[in-house]
Amino acid sequence: MVIQRPKYLEKLIRRKNNGMIKIVTGIRRVGKSFLLFKLFKEHLTDTGVKEENIIQVALDDRANKQLRDPDNMLAYVKQRVKDDSEYYILLDEVQYMAEFEDVLNSFLHIPNADVYVTGSNSKFLSSDIATEFRGRGDEIRVHPLSFSEYCSAYDGNINEAWDDFVTYGSLPTILFRQSAEEKTEYLSGLFNKVYITDIAERNNLRYVSELDDLIDILASATGSYTNALKIANTFKTSKGRDIDEKTVTKYIEYIADAFLINKAVRYDVKGRKYIGTPYKYYFEDVGLRNVRLNFRQLEENHLMENIIYNELRIRGYNVDVGMVTDYGKQSGKTTKKQLEIDFIATLGSEKYYLQSAFSIPDEAKRIQESRPLNAVNDSFKKIIVVRDDIKLRRDEKGIVTIGLKNFLSDENSLKA
Repeated sequence: MVIQRPKYLEKLIRRKNNGMIKIVTGIRRVGKSFLLFKLFKEHLTDTGVKEENIIQVALDDRANKQLRDPDNMLAYVKQRVKDDSEYYILLDEVQYMAEFEDVLNSFLHIPNADVYVTGSNSKFLSSDIATEFRGRGDEIRVHPLSFSEYCSAYDGNINEAWDDFVTYGSLPTILFRQSAEEKTEYLSGLFNKVYITDIAERNNLRYVSELDDLIDILASATGSYTNALKIANTFKTSKGRDIDEKTVTKYIEYIADAFLINKAVRYDVKGRKYIGTPYKYYFEDVGLRNVRLNFRQLEENHLMENIIYNELRIRGYNVDVGMVTDYGKQSGKTTKKQLEIDFIATLGSEKYYLQSAFSIPDEAKRIQESRPLNAVNDSFKKIIVVRDDIKLRRDEKGIVTIGLKNFLSDENSLKA
């Protein structure tokens, strides 16, 4: 079974021969290698590129260990470029190569070479490395399967697909695991044998017990406000260990650098400014989050919120948590209350305000969910996504309510 990733393939195609290093990033096992070595390579050969003009190296393969040496890699590529025709250099898991930024910049001096690399560590996209690339790095971030991608390869109806999606997540390989036991073993093995090991080795951590516990705490608090001090206090009261705030902050950065979690920052809508801590953290894949908790705490409302956040990121939006002040009257006096908007999604001049509501059983609940959106005094679209299977509807103030599966299945649902 081949799972097509048209959105990411199109991004690679649009960037062909643009004079920049195309950097495909994302969590391990998200399908970066498949995208580059299978889908993109097929595109190249289908458009007439000869096999010998495609130089591909999987650097996480021990058979290519000698090419992790930067001088060996540079010599190998120059040896393969034999004429003036266009060559395509495809390197997988480039962080395995020492001084890779220097090598990639050297590739840019080959006029007929187009360079594509994958990496699972966001550190190589830091400001320092970006300077090394001299502004010639072009990132394509790959996420786990969207719900529509997942359903395209799922053997079952949309309701069955949702049940599995919200429980076991959407890393591509999960679709090839049949039983609950196989899926659980796969996800657990990824965490223990791949992600934890990667983070520990990359950051020279001698002991991983604190990192393990921190991931569990973040998993338990998905979509809730938290900060390093609060987590440090949790370690002290629940784990009986004294870990300072700076260590917690550092470890959270390590987890985020491995693309396991994403941070959502609060934004003051009317004040037009960001607010500091606390933050919300969402898991890149809810299946990975769930397996950390042994599939306890499967509250579908929180998982639904995480999935909506991920979907917005997949569609290319920057996503913040909105804060808005609502003014009212009580006993003749003006009152004000801080209200939260689950998500503000922005992309260029586009902006959307979204609420995630598991259900709206009555008018009181509808008013509650609509109140933060009504307090925003601008003309950008406001949307409530509900778990129920309902058709799109719009109230007298222009607020759209849409069913979750319809929202996730239609990539243009924000514009409906």
